[in-house]
Amino acid sequence: MYAIVEIAGQQFKVAKDQKVFVHRLQEKEGAKVSFDKVLLLDNEGAVTVGAPAIEGAEVTAKILGHLKGDKVIVFKKKRRKGYRVKNGHRQAFTEIQISGITASGAKKKAAAKKEETKASKKAEPKAEAPKADASTDLKSKTVAELKAMAKEKGISGYTSLKKAELIEALTK
Repeated sequence: MYAIVEIAGQQFKVAKDQKVFVHRLQEKEGAKVSFDKVLLLDNEGAVTVGAPAIEGAEVTAKILGHLKGDKVIVFKKKRRKGYRVKNGHRQAFTEIQISGITASGAKKKAAAKKEETKASKKAEPKAEAPKADASTDLKSKTVAELKAMAKEKGISGYTSLKKAELIEALTK
């Protein structure tokens, strides 16, 4: 089983017990981290592709250590101008070991409870929505839509009316 997961802005193909060098992570050495942006899962030939990520899939890893990569030399030169600049840097990396790949059920119970409370809160205002005036519905329409409604109702002189006047005429 392997997965393609996005870690710190880069995509990696990982398998269980594999060691990977990624860009520096903020967590301390020995900490457990989880990555939920799994883009592809292959479970013994059964490939699952996310759009863009697979819901509920998760890759867990343990941080083994923080280190620096080899020195990279950056040399800039413009010929015949006497311009030469030599710079270098060492990239900060974190070594992680993949401890597990979960295909589904990775959402935590606390996150699920939060979603349930959000869903119940969203359901309550919908019950109050029918109490709103018809004029608020008309305010959200464009002038062209209001003119078409006025034409259907048989209101004369609707072509020269402004939006507020159209709304007033339609509510009578």
